[in-house]
Amino acid sequence: MSHLFSIPSQRLVLRSTTSTVICAQCRRSFTANPVFRSGHNRWSKIRHEKGAADAKKTAQRTAFSKNLTLYSKLYGPDPNLNTQLASVITAAKKAGMPKANIDAAIARGQGKSSTGAGLESVTLEVMMPPSVAIVIDAETESKSRTLQELKLLVKKCKGTVTPTTFMFTRLGRSILRGTGDEFDDVLMQALEAGAEDVEQDENGDIILLTQPNSTHQAAQNLSKALSTEILNSEILWAPTGDKIKLDDAQEVAAIGNFFAALQDNPEVQGVYANIERGSVSEEVWKTIEDNLDT
Repeated sequence: MSHLFSIPSQRLVLRSTTSTVICAQCRRSFTANPVFRSGHNRWSKIRHEKGAADAKKTAQRTAFSKNLTLYSKLYGPDPNLNTQLASVITAAKKAGMPKANIDAAIARGQGKSSTGAGLESVTLEVMMPPSVAIVIDAETESKSRTLQELKLLVKKCKGTVTPTTFMFTRLGRSILRGTGDEFDDVLMQALEAGAEDVEQDENGDIILLTQPNSTHQAAQNLSKALSTEILNSEILWAPTGDKIKLDDAQEVAAIGNFFAALQDNPEVQGVYANIERGSVSEEVWKTIEDNLDT
């Protein structure tokens, strides 16, 4: 009888030994930290590079969309009759922008959606930590849906929907390619074209500041007078008071991610905020600069 019961006992011992060996192997595998860390660092690097590439692609598509909408609005939706629009379409296709997005941006310039429905203007006022006032402009065929989506994004990013437009003023701004002419000559022609003020940026391009209702017409007038190209023409929200300086890299990153998510929405046409760069690096600030319209 004792012999019959000795077999289970041996099996139990064998199982116990096997379990001990396996557990020891588990302990050894989990303490192989150099291998684990190497894989983790590699994935972190890949994720960082992918994030940077995605952000660059989003910024590029946003720029294409705005130019397509602008040239459609200024010169018409037919690329056969609109060389500026045709040029942007070619560049957008080459960069891999989907045809549906291109068609939607062109239709938007005519005040319509890609389905032909009329678009409504929507403005959302937001406050983000630390006390950053933001105004978001959108055009949509469904006002309630767009507001719901934007409010959900604001809540997710720890923002608050609250009045902020009293900290801004409506302003027309157009940018035309520089011609190399004397600035005084450009200034006189710009004022005759309907501009209220004229500036020149570091690239030598001409910046027109106008009343909102004369923005696009003033840009077209000066474009013809100087035989130059309109690079941008928009009605924006310009801060009226002192801007908030951002010095905390984590706060900048959080706001930058929020702005990027907004710009990724094809219905959003402008994002404006009363902020300026503080002591953060250029690389960190670029997450905001690439997605802000002021």
